Amino acid sequence: MGNSLKSAAFLIESRLCEAALGDAEALYELGIAYSTGTHGIEVDLIEAHKWFNLAALNGSERGQACRAEIAEEMTAREIAEAQRQARAWLGETAMRRAA
Repeated sequence: MGNSLKSAAFLIESRLCEAALGDAEALYELGIAYSTGTHGIEVDLIEAHKWFNLAALNGSERGQACRAEIAEEMTAREIAEAQRQARAWLGETAMRRAA
């Protein structure tokens, strides 16, 4: 169990750095991790939708397709929350870049 937590932490840290630079593949991979529970990460469709949405905004067609696919399993409230989180992440990332 310790190894899977370390694997999850490593995946998140490495992909977040790349995602903050607008790397659509990193954003997509974070969506995959949260939608499937890979690398010891718990399945979280709101978090997955957020990352797929951000990937789609950065030109990922796979991100767009996966976002639509998981949205079918989510409530309108969950989708709205995922979108809110995506906007917040974009705002935080923009502030870090400006600093």
